[in-house]
Amino acid sequence: MASEPAPISFARGAPSLDIIDVEGLRAAADRAFADDPAGTFSYGTSVGYRPLRAWIAEQHGVAQENVIVTNGSMQADAFLFEALVEPDDVVIVERPTYDRTLLSLRSRGGDLRPVAMQEDGIDVSGVQALIADGVKPRIAHLIPNFQNPAGYTLSLPKREALVELAKANGFVIFEDDPYVELRFSGETLPTMLSMAQDDQVVYASSFSKTVCPGIRVGYLVGPEKLISRIAKLATNTYISPNMVAQSIVNTFCRDGSYERSIETVKVALKERADALCDALAEQLPEARFVRPEGGYFLWVEMPEGFDADALFKAAAERGVAIVKGTDFLIEGGENAFRLAYSGVSVEQIREGVTRLAEAANSLPVA
Repeated sequence: MASEPAPISFARGAPSLDIIDVEGLRAAADRAFADDPAGTFSYGTSVGYRPLRAWIAEQHGVAQENVIVTNGSMQADAFLFEALVEPDDVVIVERPTYDRTLLSLRSRGGDLRPVAMQEDGIDVSGVQALIADGVKPRIAHLIPNFQNPAGYTLSLPKREALVELAKANGFVIFEDDPYVELRFSGETLPTMLSMAQDDQVVYASSFSKTVCPGIRVGYLVGPEKLISRIAKLATNTYISPNMVAQSIVNTFCRDGSYERSIETVKVALKERADALCDALAEQLPEARFVRPEGGYFLWVEMPEGFDADALFKAAAERGVAIVKGTDFLIEGGENAFRLAYSGVSVEQIREGVTRLAEAANSLPVA
């Protein structure tokens, strides 16, 4: 009796264990525990582990009062939405965008207005058209670098235009940037936070994508009054975030391990992204995609009429996991799917695409 094929998952956006600096993290933990046991093992304050808060502030050229460190970036997102989004507030989102963001904003009762993604980021003319029609957005949620799920990067001219639009029309740009350090080709672009003159940009990022997923450390950078308000929400939610994890991250960042780890991860991600794109071009030539310049994800669109839901099921029967495009959209995406290449080896990618192509070719022609 034939054995089941080994499962291959393109579904989870996380690095595989072989590219995580386990030894570096163990050494950072040892040093953190020895150097600051009181700060590491005690309750902290709601703003996070203060030495890490200071390091983040230095990286962004802001005062420490503009930073709060949280239990992962999703916690930061939740606090920000609780502080700024009331029921029926208009929120501009990218189409497609991260599914958990859609869930969070819907739970707040936000009036979500999706704007199409292009290969160089959100369609700015679509944002302008909403405003011209009298829509008054409260927030525009944007993932500027190697967007999840599309993998696209927001161009410099579009960043500049969006900052000007936010300033002129009084809305906040939420620059959700967990993948910024994971660029393996192309030119690094300035953050919208660094380009803004006033308080119209709030920035979030995460060490879960660059150090390891289990560390669960994220942060927000924004206006002092807003950060102070969010700190009060954090106090009422959990008194203080995870001091042990944040102390380890602080040591990992300050001793040079962070930069070395990122270089290792970027080399692996580039190799995996290239292998995925090459295999798709060879084995699924009707697939349309843009080669990513960094990050974890590839957005794949098939011809109109293609049933990605049926592909999801046929692929699962062959031991391959993907994520349907409809998960990332309020409507549409029936012919699209997302592939994450961060957690699979080159060999798994090639085998996975072979099975995926077999699954696609097994479906009825539309």
